[in-house]
Formats: sequence, structure tokens, C-alpha cells
Amino acid sequence: MLGCALASLFCALYPMYVIRPFRAQGAEELNAALLLMRFRPVLTLVCVGIAILVATLAWRGVASKAGKAALALAVFVTCGAAVAARINVFEIMFHPIPEPQFEAAIEGRLDDDDMVLAIQQNGVARGYPVRAIAYHHIVNDNVGSVPIVATY
Repeated sequence: MLGCALASLFCALYPMYVIRPFRAQGAEELNAALLLMRFRPVLTLVCVGIAILVATLAWRGVASKAGKAALALAVFVTCGAAVAARINVFEIMFHPIPEPQFEAAIEGRLDDDDMVLAIQQNGVARGYPVRAIAYHHIVNDNVGSVPIVATY
């Protein structure tokens, strides 16, 4: 039971810890966090199923109210962490620009020292001024019919 609660909490919290902004990430810990994010929906559902099954089987054998409360708390924490593992807090924090609007570079109003994120894909080039995406941090776009996410 406790293992299920801890595993679900780990699935929810570890990627947030590793991927949080303004923190240097090592390649191995970032790969581990991204791998965990890929499989955590299934892992947390398995943990919830096991926690509910164990709590159901153990319920009658636990005589004290404190023991039953501990079982209920473990199931609650496991379920809560499973829900939290499905929320991408970074999308909530940084509000992606869903439909960016573009203009030709010659018409753009950039200062000489403005930084630009640039990409060229299938003969199509795009530039994203860092100043323009500073609040959002994320731009969803299609470049040369390839969906991309521009971020920094």
C-alpha cells in the first residue's frame, strides 16, 4: 500500500523536479524523467488498482479506526498522485501560443540586438523573436508541414 502511494507520488513529482525552469538538467536525469512521463499513466493506474485491491482485502482484517484510516489515506494519496501525474504544469504555467502569426522578415520590427530562435525545415524558414515569446516560452507551429514546438 505504502509502496503504491510512494510510486504514484514519485511518478507525479520527479518529472516536475527535473524539468522545472531555471534549473540545469543532466542528460541522464532528463531522459529518466521523460521516460517516466511516457509510462506514468499506466504505472499510476496499476498503483491505484493494487492500492484499492489491497485496501479492500485488508479492510475487514483491520480492527482499529486508525488502521482503516491509514488504508483510506494510502488509497487517497495514490489516487491523488495518479491524477496529478496527468497534469502538465508547464503548459499551465507558460500558456503556449496556439496559432502564431507571421510576417516576412523584411517587414519585421526587430532591434539589432534581438535574439531569434530560427528553424528551416523542408525549404520553409521561421524565426521566433525571443522577446515575443518571453512570456509564453512555447510556440506550437507547423514548419514545412512538420509540427514543431519552439521554446527556450
